[in-house]
Amino acid sequence: MELSTILHHCDHTLLAVDATWQQIKAVCDDALRFQTASVCIPAAFVRQAKDYVGDRLAVCTVIGFPNGYSTTKTKVFEARDAIENGADEIDMVIHVGKAKEGRFDEILDEIKAVKAACGAHVLKVIIETCLLTDEEKIALCDVVSRSGADFIKTSTGFAGGGATREDIALFKQHIAPHLKMKAAGGIRSLQDAENYLALGCERLGTSAIVKLVKGMDVQGY
Repeated sequence: MELSTILHHCDHTLLAVDATWQQIKAVCDDALRFQTASVCIPAAFVRQAKDYVGDRLAVCTVIGFPNGYSTTKTKVFEARDAIENGADEIDMVIHVGKAKEGRFDEILDEIKAVKAACGAHVLKVIIETCLLTDEEKIALCDVVSRSGADFIKTSTGFAGGGATREDIALFKQHIAPHLKMKAAGGIRSLQDAENYLALGCERLGTSAIVKLVKGMDVQGY
């Protein structure tokens, strides 16, 4: 697979708690240089980043992140605020505890509410696969498929585990045809990236691929 193809599918990511504008700016510069799908950054930097990159690059941010247990009203506000600040794409985290309790109708309602706030903007739904059983993942494949969201996403990268090939294969078997997949967390080699794309992922959440291309040491998300 061509390196440029891999890069075009990457959401080049920096979500570190101590991230500074200079670091975010550098990530934006790298994303522009290597023509990644987007740059995924904390919401507090969205307006500044969008002013900087304009229409040259999609800006993605995260809401309910990383724990997912803020209220639906809060998540809707976060999504609306991010879009008003210039975000092109939103990655939201579900309330994992509700999934563990089987409260899937509430999760569906929440995703629909966030999608309504997003309008035509892309919404990706993070279900945090490392905390779920296969039965819970399958149930959430159905929920996200019916929600109006654009993507189902594996992980935040903050819960002790990331994407696995097994989870992506499970997604592919149980999601609706229109729903796209994003693997995130632990993608630290070009072979990892190629494998996930070959399994059908449309996006990869990673900071490592651009670092590898630049010959840097790979750590983190």
